[in-house]
Amino acid sequence: MSPNESGQDDERRVLREAELSERKNRLVQSLEERSPEAQERKGENSSGAGQGFAQAMKLSTEFVAGVLVGAGLGWLIDRGLGTSPWGLIIFLLLGFCAGVLNVLRSAGVVAEPRDKTRDGSS
Repeated sequence: MSPNESGQDDERRVLREAELSERKNRLVQSLEERSPEAQERKGENSSGAGQGFAQAMKLSTEFVAGVLVGAGLGWLIDRGLGTSPWGLIIFLLLGFCAGVLNVLRSAGVVAEPRDKTRDGSS
C-alpha cells in the first residue's frame, strides 16, 4: 500500500467521522425539541400561565361560594328559628362539603350527575 492510499483512507475516515458527528448533533437537537420539557416551555410562552391562573380562580371561587352560601343559609335559619349556633354550624359544614364537591367536579375528578330525563329511563 502506498503512502498516498493510506492518506486517502485517513481523509475518508475523518470525513465519515465528521458526517456522523453532524448527524448525531442533529439527532440530539431534534430529540431535545420533541422532549416533554421543551413542549411545556412552548406552552408556557403562549397562554399557559394565564389559563392556569384562570383555572385556579375558578376553583377557588367555587369553593368559597359553597362555604359562604352554607354559612348564609345557616345564619338565616338561626335568626328565623332561634336555633343559634346549630344552624350555622351544620350549614357551614354542608357548604364546605358542597364547595369541595364543586371543586372536584370542575377539576374533572368527579363526574357530573346524569340527567335521568335525558337517558329515557325513569
